[in-house]
Amino acid sequence: MKTYTYKANSYDNLYDLAEALAHDATFIPRTISDTELEQLGVVVAEEEEPIENIRARKIFELKRQRDAAEVEPVEYGGHLYDYDSKARDRIAAAIIALDVQGEGAKISWTTADNQDAIVTAAELRAIVAAVAVRSNLLHIAYRTAKAQVETAGTADEVRAVCME
Repeated sequence: MKTYTYKANSYDNLYDLAEALAHDATFIPRTISDTELEQLGVVVAEEEEPIENIRARKIFELKRQRDAAEVEPVEYGGHLYDYDSKARDRIAAAIIALDVQGEGAKISWTTADNQDAIVTAAELRAIVAAVAVRSNLLHIAYRTAKAQVETAGTADEVRAVCME
């Protein structure tokens, strides 16, 4: 994170610095280089971002990775099945419809890899169960990674954490 010092005042962004320079009738473009700023009497300093910010951003990134992985297609019975919100609704509706039809009822299902699979309500439930197992493993990996982030002593250690 850069800070700019001009006439004993510090600014943490280029916009505020530009406003201060404008009071002295000096207008700067947003694309001005650090060298050009220094020629105007501005001291440009590079400060390391607080580790709390780096940790918070990393935890957000890990959550995003976990959430994205939870809706990826799931493998069951040699096929990949979609598991986004629309697919979950379709699976739930199909389970109900097959249950109403009775034991042994089947339906043709288009898989994530665009194949046709004949499935029963029990098989659709098994797909949901496979997702639950995967989800649990993802949450365990997330919690482990989050704990590593929270105990990391340096920014580089935080950045090195990944979900496994």
